[in-house]
Amino acid sequence: MDHIYAHNKINRLAKWFTTLSPKDKAKIVKDVSQLVLARRTRMCNFLEYKDTKIVYRRYASLFFIAGCSSEDNELITLEIIHRYVEQMDKYYGNVCELDIIFSFTKAYYILDEILLAGELQETSKKNILRCIGQQDSLEDMEFRDSPAIHTHLPNIAA
Repeated sequence: MDHIYAHNKINRLAKWFTTLSPKDKAKIVKDVSQLVLARRTRMCNFLEYKDTKIVYRRYASLFFIAGCSSEDNELITLEIIHRYVEQMDKYYGNVCELDIIFSFTKAYYILDEILLAGELQETSKKNILRCIGQQDSLEDMEFRDSPAIHTHLPNIAA
């Protein structure tokens, strides 16, 4: 699981890599957010939750939280969180909560470039940014070349 929380306990982004019922997900989100948001700033960024290690890091008003198995290395998970934030900073230009709210599809896309099925897929910052740039180009071409968008827009000048 990967989650981004704002300081006001609002879940801004959630990505699950295991199959759970919505009820179980809601309970985990509630429990983990309470555990993480209640911790002091000088405390360790790792904690145990049932049979899962919770790794989190705070950047400004956002908490980035990831769960990993007991066999996984917490420091690598912490580095993945940091890499994700770095990539979002480069894409958005100093990422903030509003970027995630209004452009959440890009935040998911960046995460999907880094992780595949919950495992680290790409470590190269250049490759990640290149793929994101290519995706943006494809979306721009699709928008420009789409006749449906141009024909259904009302004539504002009239």
